[in-house]
Amino acid sequence: MFQLEYPWLLLVLPLPLLVWWLLPPYGERTRAIRVPFFDELARITGQTPSRGAVILRSNWLRRVLAPLCWALAVVALASPQWLEPPVQRTESARDLLLAIDLSGSMATPDFVDDRAERIDRLTAVKSVVDDFIRRRTTDRIGLIVFGTNAFPQTSLTLDHVAVRDLLQELRVGMAGPQTAIGDAIGMAVKMTERSQQRERERVLILLTDGNDTASRLPGEKAAAIAREHHIVIHTIGIGDPNAVGENRVDLDALKRIAAATGGRSYRGENRQQLADIYALLDRITPSKVKHSIYRPKVKLYYVPLGIALLLMLAYHLLMLGLVAPIRQRRTARADAAPGATEA
Repeated sequence: MFQLEYPWLLLVLPLPLLVWWLLPPYGERTRAIRVPFFDELARITGQTPSRGAVILRSNWLRRVLAPLCWALAVVALASPQWLEPPVQRTESARDLLLAIDLSGSMATPDFVDDRAERIDRLTAVKSVVDDFIRRRTTDRIGLIVFGTNAFPQTSLTLDHVAVRDLLQELRVGMAGPQTAIGDAIGMAVKMTERSQQRERERVLILLTDGNDTASRLPGEKAAAIAREHHIVIHTIGIGDPNAVGENRVDLDALKRIAAATGGRSYRGENRQQLADIYALLDRITPSKVKHSIYRPKVKLYYVPLGIALLLMLAYHLLMLGLVAPIRQRRTARADAAPGATEA
């Protein structure tokens, strides 16, 4: 579709007519040389002197091309453009962070896989989380690992293949033997505050099998900070609440952390329950995307401007071709006139 970006500029089209109508003609006084043989010069050149002002000659072609070139220049200023068909752009409207505990207790082989074989907790978690990531096609996903310390394994990205590959590289103890839940939440806050789009929804799914024994920032304090940054935290506890020390999962603390941010807390005792939890989270946090429609614009101002320049150039070349022979003929007649001096 064709349109003008600044159609109001067409209002200046009648400006030359207003100038011609309202302003007096341009006049200029020049000095003349008085010679006693003026009549002889007029006769030799073939010109007839007359009284009054000298008015430059015009022609019908100039009268046509002048307003046409003016109209083309005004149309170019109005910025004509061609609108391409609408293009719909879809982009993620959610930052989804997955925090996974890699403390020493994650090596406990108390889960069973699909073949009824015993596997450790981390292996079961990686299998379930990998399937969860595969279904989240439109979210920006980031991966956080924590033990004694918390680290970003992947930044927030739409490259889910890379996230799944790095997920499989996780090993028990690579972040230290203890558990730092508060630091993992703090890492989530740092990763999302760099997001340029403040309207994104932010969700953290935190999985652990122990209690917070190594955080420099207490878990509930970190949850309060996360709430201020509009992060919803869902917690999953897969450890034994009746164990002692590092191996005891503090389900009450996980519930308080989730409740503080408007999230939910779950407990998974086996691989199937863990898979059901992630399936539930997939349903309660459906993929959220933002649609925007824009139409590519092709600027066409150079078309009328180029036509005007070509018309002006063609006119001057035509006039040059017509005037030069006339001047040559006049010069030849002047040289052949009686009384003309020889070179």
